[in-house]
Amino acid sequence: MAAKRIFDDSDQGPDKPSDKRLRPTRPSFASVIGEVLKMKNMQNFLSDLEPFLKRVVSEEVERVMRQCCPPPPPPPPMTMSHSSRIQSLEEQSTNLRLTFSKTLSLPIFTGSKILDPNGDHINIILVDKSNGQITSLSHPIKLEIVVLDGDFPSDDNEANWTSNQFNNHIVKERNGKRPLLAGELNLSMRDGIAPIGDLEFTDNSSWIRSRKFRVAVRVAAGVNQGVRIREGMTEAFVVKDHRGELYKKHHPPMLHDEVWRLEKIRKDGAFHRKLCSGGIKTVQDFLKLSVIDHHKLRKILGIGMSEKMWDITMRHARTCDMGSKIYIHNGSHFTIFLNPICQLIRADINGQTFAARELSNINRQSYIEKLVREAYASWHSLKMIDRVFNNNIDLFTQGNQTVEQIPNNHATTVVTHDQNDYYGH
Repeated sequence: MAAKRIFDDSDQGPDKPSDKRLRPTRPSFASVIGEVLKMKNMQNFLSDLEPFLKRVVSEEVERVMRQCCPPPPPPPPMTMSHSSRIQSLEEQSTNLRLTFSKTLSLPIFTGSKILDPNGDHINIILVDKSNGQITSLSHPIKLEIVVLDGDFPSDDNEANWTSNQFNNHIVKERNGKRPLLAGELNLSMRDGIAPIGDLEFTDNSSWIRSRKFRVAVRVAAGVNQGVRIREGMTEAFVVKDHRGELYKKHHPPMLHDEVWRLEKIRKDGAFHRKLCSGGIKTVQDFLKLSVIDHHKLRKILGIGMSEKMWDITMRHARTCDMGSKIYIHNGSHFTIFLNPICQLIRADINGQTFAARELSNINRQSYIEKLVREAYASWHSLKMIDRVFNNNIDLFTQGNQTVEQIPNNHATTVVTHDQNDYYGH
């Protein structure tokens, strides 16, 4: 019995702890739950305490700052002179406006120069709207020419718009196309005037909704003038393809223009072919026949030309510049003087001189009308002079009157030609 106990005791050294001491202790489930609840409560407490502490600290800091640094005194009221300067600046910025000096020559075609109706370049001027006078700033102004949509500005914004509204309606070129406006787009204005150089459109206006463009000018982007200068723009207009220029009408037409340049007569159209078949190829031919035989000209055009179309064509033809040429038809005992469309100016018959308005005698009038028809029939053989008659008779114009001076008999005959007389009315 004793040996067994010795064996058992030797197997377990004196320094080796017992199995009971080596086994770790495990916390109970209840204790774990308790610890978690304690931590949760502490976190909630700290979260609730944080804003309170911040508010207390902020209030204390603000109280100390008020004691150490009193607030500055309120600013003095604005003086009248300061207020007047601000008002003056606002008025100046509102009144200054860029303006085109002249209207554009219409119609406008792609590839054609943009000019005024006289064929001259156009200036940009700076205008003070309060008095309508050209004004200037003390320094040069950098300007930029742009293209606007023809719909801008709208009717309710005609007199006032912002720079942003203006910029939002600038039209750029279509994809794959050249810049819409080519030429000198950047200008420098001095003394209130900036000449525009060569400008031309590279594309027509048919692809935008309004089908119209405006040429506009603004202060160059990124330039601050210190005052608001309102942008300027032209009237809205259509830009046609250059191919249409070959068929455009002339206003006014010239005597040597082909007859299809007149309104309502289309090139190679039915009226054009009829007139050419009747020997009427130029505007001068058209007007001569309208004077000599009005009914024959109307018959050539036929019933396809309505009375309204006829009136439009004739009104356009009557704007033609007659020039200063005079045609002379001579015979053994007569000389008649005609204007370029075969209208009688004066007749010398057997040594007597008759003005167009002096032909009240029916027999004399019929005789001279016969001579005029003869002159029309032999038009290309007539003698043509410029202002100066034979026998020292000088013809010149004063206002709406044609004055004929005849030095030999010291008499001056004044013949007043109504414009309608040139066209058989």
